[in-house]
Amino acid sequence: MNVNTNAGEKQNKQSSAAQEALHAIERLVLFAARRRLIEDADYDYSRNQLLSLFDLDEPYAGTLDESELSGPQPLIDVLIDYGYEIGLIPENTDTYRDLLDAKIMGLVMARPSEVIREFREIQAEKGIEAATSRFYELSIDSNYIRMDRISKNVYWKQPTEYGDIEITINLSKPEKSPKEIAMAKLLPPPVYPKCQLCRENVGYRGRINHPARQNLRTIPLTLNDEKWLFQYSPYVYYNEHCIVFHHDHVPMKLTKDTLRRLLGFVDQYPHYFIGSNADLPIVGGSILTHDHFQGGRHTFAIQNAVQEAVFHNDAAPGVSLSLVKWPMSVLRLSSKDQAVLLEAANDIYEAWKVYSDPEVDILSHTEQDGQKIPHNTVTPIVRRAADGGYEMDLVLRNNRTSEEYPEGIFHPHRQMHHLKKENIGLIEVMGLAILPGRLKEELDLIANILTGDDELLKSAVGDEASDLHKHTEWIHALIEKYGAALSKEAAVARVQEEAGNKFAQILEHAGVYKRDEAGKKAFRRFVQHLGYTE
Repeated sequence: MNVNTNAGEKQNKQSSAAQEALHAIERLVLFAARRRLIEDADYDYSRNQLLSLFDLDEPYAGTLDESELSGPQPLIDVLIDYGYEIGLIPENTDTYRDLLDAKIMGLVMARPSEVIREFREIQAEKGIEAATSRFYELSIDSNYIRMDRISKNVYWKQPTEYGDIEITINLSKPEKSPKEIAMAKLLPPPVYPKCQLCRENVGYRGRINHPARQNLRTIPLTLNDEKWLFQYSPYVYYNEHCIVFHHDHVPMKLTKDTLRRLLGFVDQYPHYFIGSNADLPIVGGSILTHDHFQGGRHTFAIQNAVQEAVFHNDAAPGVSLSLVKWPMSVLRLSSKDQAVLLEAANDIYEAWKVYSDPEVDILSHTEQDGQKIPHNTVTPIVRRAADGGYEMDLVLRNNRTSEEYPEGIFHPHRQMHHLKKENIGLIEVMGLAILPGRLKEELDLIANILTGDDELLKSAVGDEASDLHKHTEWIHALIEKYGAALSKEAAVARVQEEAGNKFAQILEHAGVYKRDEAGKKAFRRFVQHLGYTE
């Protein structure tokens, strides 16, 4: 009797779960139609694709909830839960859920060619801004951009002597479990797609060590008579954060053609900035194996930095070169003539690659095993000015290491590693900190210490296994400065303020010319070496 009762309960439970899944399918297809992910003619087809995926024979027959949704995630969660129950994913982890998530959304959106066609039509009728706005909305509505996760990121603005720097604690990238990390290590090196930037990612089902991309769409464009592609970042660190990547899997290399491509992009997308990570380890980006840029519709602190001096060069008529008040070493070029600006920027880049100034620890090359190892490069950033002209920031970089600074002389120094030890890439160069997700909880716990939590303080200081132990020196400094009797609100504010100021110091570490008198004087020496005068 008990066996039959349990079997009946299990059957009812399965039936209830199936009904919830059927209702979610119907609502998801309705959402896709309302957001123009599919056309009316695709409605039945899309429903049937989802029914097939979940091995369901008939659509939902009950009363449909037609209320508007801000995004598809609640419906997707219902479907993934059901998918786990019926064995579509082996484990109910973020990694496997994300693989099924993209597969679901790939069934309720337009094919790549249709998305491209719509983009071109909107561009022709309403202009490029309208086309990118629509494409951005599509990337969000298709759940390629996970706004539910991005909304959890911690964000604040930190006033500094350089202006308001933006600080984020990134929570949008899902963390893998130890088991998944171990499994990924056992897999052979990727062959297809070769990396996460390759065009072949569009529609790819993903695997344990590579995200699914059935809901990714890209837009072709031409830069410097070459094939490139445009897409949005799934982790949008700022408004309309886009990635522009080469059609082929070719390594990053900064050349005059790079600068020409950046200028060409802002001709086609004048409402966006675009920049490139440097092309050397330590000072470069996280993916150096595939040539790519990052852009978007956002005003960064670097753009508002105060000009400290303006120079000109007869060899570059109509070009002004500015030194700006910024923790990193920035040369800002401005001109209404794109061709002249390109030549001036390339001349500076070529000169910097071979420039040394031992007085301030700048060496362009060192010898290793009889070979000359290059160290100087730049992080270039391009945007259109309010008057329609062009602005290019060349941020000078050097990746040399030393016995004192084995991770990099112009890199976050070890006393900053408790907050951040990763490379300072393009986004952070411009004044937007992307701090690791672990800091959300750690900073909150440090704030608790400043409210008088003595037990937590003892654990942080005395237990090397504690997540807070690495912050010991900083915690003591905070207590000395603020005491340990703050309200929680005040403690959180002080901890965020001090973390923001530390990020400004991290950028100072990455600056090749320091902000002291010796550094400023040496920076002007380089400008004069270039042939520019005030």
